[in-house]
Amino acid sequence: MLDFRLLTFLTLCEERSFTRTAGKLCISQPAVSQHIHFLEKYYGTKLFTYDHRTLMLTPQGERLSEFARLSKADWAKAEEGIRCAQEKRKISFGATLTIGEFVMPEILEGMIDDLSDTNLTMLVDNTQTLLEKLKQGEIDFAIVEGLFNKNEYTTRVLSSARFIAVCAGGHPFALRRVSFDEIFTQRLIVREAGSGTRSILEQALSVHNQNISSFPRRIEIANLNVIKELVKKGLGITFLYEKAVEKELREGTLIRIDLEEFDIVRNFHFVCHKGSRFEDEYLSFLEQCRRFLID
Repeated sequence: MLDFRLLTFLTLCEERSFTRTAGKLCISQPAVSQHIHFLEKYYGTKLFTYDHRTLMLTPQGERLSEFARLSKADWAKAEEGIRCAQEKRKISFGATLTIGEFVMPEILEGMIDDLSDTNLTMLVDNTQTLLEKLKQGEIDFAIVEGLFNKNEYTTRVLSSARFIAVCAGGHPFALRRVSFDEIFTQRLIVREAGSGTRSILEQALSVHNQNISSFPRRIEIANLNVIKELVKKGLGITFLYEKAVEKELREGTLIRIDLEEFDIVRNFHFVCHKGSRFEDEYLSFLEQCRRFLID
């Protein structure tokens, strides 16, 4: 069990309010202050400061926050193992939409016999949400796409994937080479902010001094299958990983746009807490995934 004063500290890090922290933990506000005062006295440093009435972590507070989050996640994993010693082991991880729907099924199919002693839970969400859930200890690790601060985690590459632009089979872009500037004449159908697919597109656009707003007509949709169906009907173009449209490309219902100055390959990353005592177990699962990955 993590020290209750560290739990108070972590809650205050999230809430940035002594009043809200007290309410969330069902304790008094003076008790919250006492817990933080104890930690500051114990570590001999200020953990919080105010900046224009906004509660902010000091650099030392940031370091303690990282340690406390890791300790909380490892404690939860360890306690689960103690309580469920006679049960199957449990692994809970997250995968982004592209990976969860178009990469993991073939991997899990190959691994299914190896997982007979494991209760496996896979959460599918966008990169930003999964990293937050990892930070809060709600999942053991994540397999994500897109951009994030790799210095904050232990990371490994699961696989690489090509990022492409696609349109409907009957679209004018389907039969010719397309200049980069021409794409802005089309309606863009794009994933929501926080998704790895969108962050890759935003980075690609920035290389050309453009951004999502450069498309005068655009639609944001969190569901990848809905995006593909709209593009199939000729209602716009989209950008995604080739892995997500392999079937449609084979059938000809979607066509890869032959786009000038656009050749992007990105990695799918395995991510877990840096320094976790369960890191070797998580990396072992990654190695199992690699064995059954179909190129």
